[in-house]
Amino acid sequence: MLELKFIREHAELVRASLINRGMELNLDRLLSLDEKRRALQTEADDLRSIRNRVSKEIGEMVRKGIDVTDKREEMKRVGENIAILEKKIKSTEEELDFLLARVPNIPHESVPVGPDESYNREERRWGEFPQFDFQPLPHWDIGQGLDILDFERGVKIAESRFTLLKGQGALLERALINFMLDLHTREHGYTEVFPPILVNEGCMFATGQLPKLEKEMYRCKDDPLYLIPTAEVPVTNIYRGEILDEEDLPIYLCAYTPCFRREAGSYGKDVRGLIRQHQFNKVELVKMVHPDNSFDELEKLTNDAEEVLQKLGLPYRVVTLSTGDLSFAAAKCYDLEVWLPGQGEYREISSCSNFTDFQSRRAQIRFRTKKGKARLVHTLNGSGVAIGRTVAAILENYQQRDGSVMVPEVLQPYMHGLERITGTRNE
Repeated sequence: MLELKFIREHAELVRASLINRGMELNLDRLLSLDEKRRALQTEADDLRSIRNRVSKEIGEMVRKGIDVTDKREEMKRVGENIAILEKKIKSTEEELDFLLARVPNIPHESVPVGPDESYNREERRWGEFPQFDFQPLPHWDIGQGLDILDFERGVKIAESRFTLLKGQGALLERALINFMLDLHTREHGYTEVFPPILVNEGCMFATGQLPKLEKEMYRCKDDPLYLIPTAEVPVTNIYRGEILDEEDLPIYLCAYTPCFRREAGSYGKDVRGLIRQHQFNKVELVKMVHPDNSFDELEKLTNDAEEVLQKLGLPYRVVTLSTGDLSFAAAKCYDLEVWLPGQGEYREISSCSNFTDFQSRRAQIRFRTKKGKARLVHTLNGSGVAIGRTVAAILENYQQRDGSVMVPEVLQPYMHGLERITGTRNE
């Protein structure tokens, strides 16, 4: 959330941000409500000041035996006027808060300006495309051929966009989770946490999922709880409402969780395979850092996610998202896009974002400086990385003519020494 004072003092910057993001919001209405609220508050405060002064006068008059009937009637009318003003202030604040919650973060100056993903800027590429002496298949055909991905039974158990992993497919998924957690905790300095995957509305609001993305979320019918769309939500909220010590920063956390998204509006897109599922696994990286170096921390975070793909030998590229493709809460975001030879295209496998103080203002996550001043931390997060999409990338990049799939060397210790995926058996 942006500070109201910032919006007031930088209205044109906020207006330009909305235009560049392709978002519609009645900023003039927000500003007029802010002005109205401040005027009403001043009027109410002035009346309270009068009431306090006159109350003292009444006390003096009573002690002197002077009749105070008229004064008390006057103060009764003042009290009634204060009550009327308080109701007006409350209704004004409710509308103001409604609009304020829908103002997105300001994109960083380095973010390319454009209305959609076609304006994203490629930063670099890593790895060589695999060369095949046969026509490479998409991962859904490979997985079904090996009987390690069962899409039909996933639908039978739940509905479309749910998948059953079997045998060596399930083993590959679990191996990737453990490999990524070990890499980030042992080599990158993250502390592993295992948070609840049901969260309350306050958590969803703090990280920017609500109210903007409410249609994407699964909500419990009988409890005010949501299934998490990403571990970013519970992990960021670990420190909600707390004041940290400056010496505690930076804080690096990582977590494996299942994630759940309704994918509203995506019907017809990626209906086959593992790219766009309602339930998927992810290892998430979250940082709480000092505001002075959060963009340096973004580069480090992105490098940490890249190393996963490098160790797995998966070709990828890094792109900076344009203003029109940037998430609601992010100031800057890098997407890592892995090469899928069976589909002949790059697909997103990780997003690494700096939210500056947008989330921490909502969550009230602060730190106390050495001089005793409380400041908002900057929060960052990134997928380190999405497990299902990594499974898809391994199947497509390591596929063999006979239908088997070679296991990346770094994963073999996590797969009981298995060098080649040949079917459902775990041995």
